[in-house]
Amino acid sequence: MGAGDATMAAEQAASPAMRARGSRNDQTRRHNLSALLTAVHYGGPLTRAQLTRDTGLNRSTIGGLVAELADLGLVVEDSAAETGAVGRPSLIVRPRTDVVSLAIHPDVDALEVGAVAIDGTVVGRRRVALDAPPSAERAVEIAAAEARFLLGSMPGVRVAAAAAAVPGLVAMDASTVVDAPHLGWRGVSFGERLSDALGIPATVGNDANLGLRAEWGYGAAKGHDNVVYLNGSASGIGGAALLGGVMLRGGRGYGGEFGHMMIRSEGVECSCGRTGCLETELNAVALDAAAHDDDALDALARTLARAVANLECAFDPDVVLLGGFLGTLYEEREALIETEVDRHSFLPKAEGASIARAALGGNRLLIGAAERAFMPLLADPAGTVLIQR
Repeated sequence: MGAGDATMAAEQAASPAMRARGSRNDQTRRHNLSALLTAVHYGGPLTRAQLTRDTGLNRSTIGGLVAELADLGLVVEDSAAETGAVGRPSLIVRPRTDVVSLAIHPDVDALEVGAVAIDGTVVGRRRVALDAPPSAERAVEIAAAEARFLLGSMPGVRVAAAAAAVPGLVAMDASTVVDAPHLGWRGVSFGERLSDALGIPATVGNDANLGLRAEWGYGAAKGHDNVVYLNGSASGIGGAALLGGVMLRGGRGYGGEFGHMMIRSEGVECSCGRTGCLETELNAVALDAAAHDDDALDALARTLARAVANLECAFDPDVVLLGGFLGTLYEEREALIETEVDRHSFLPKAEGASIARAALGGNRLLIGAAERAFMPLLADPAGTVLIQR
């Protein structure tokens, strides 16, 4: 064997190890890009020093990653506002607000479409009032038309994906609406239909789960990893739970249907076929009827307190968040609800969960759906294709 042959043989022998090392390096780089973009997504704007602290990466690595994310058009780096400190101003890394996801929320009385930037800001929205719950086909048709109009008014934006927040059971495939009784949908491949109509990847999530995801990222649940959430809307009461930082899903993805916990066994029949569910005992119609009747309002507040106490006993959360008309009822009867929760709760008073109103208001479901849509981009910034509009 000549010298050239020996060199070639050595290179061939080394190439599998070199390829493996290169693959590991690429995986590490992608992981670090994900960590950096996720940090800016939830906590930005951030300085490089803050990113070094939050990610545990060294300064030179941070510099290279910021440059790559900037080249990908996902972040921008500029000087911080003057603070009076001596020396050069810090460079601030901000998420680009021209990178958006589309968020769709079909409900019994309206369908809303929003464009949400990667910093969690709702940068555009369209709402179509409806006289009756839309069919899945009609919901897709409206969503596609409103999305085209919305994006047409935002030249230059790049779209990551779309997601819908639906009031009903959603399968593990994040596409199929198994049962949305208030909408009348059963076994509908809503995500697939949306994707076909919009021309971008689209997924679906339960509206309460996505509402809690939004509050955890940007609202009243931020900084807490054990949270129970109840939301009252036109389509009933939705619920979700975050336990140890992980969303409760259940064996088939249907966990968190707290609106259907039994409150009164002799109650009226619910849309689910059971009787005495929370959402039959406490709903928007009942609350409107009780608006000028203090005794009736107190009775509804006690019903809410029993539900909250049950959830505290079951999940031992740090925070119970109340959204929609439940948040309004809590603000109007806070002292009564707190007293009744303490009375019914199994936990010692000093160790009970705090109760708070959800913070994001009408933006909650749009932000939550966008969070679902942004997941692939956050997981792999370099490997996700953005659609130019």
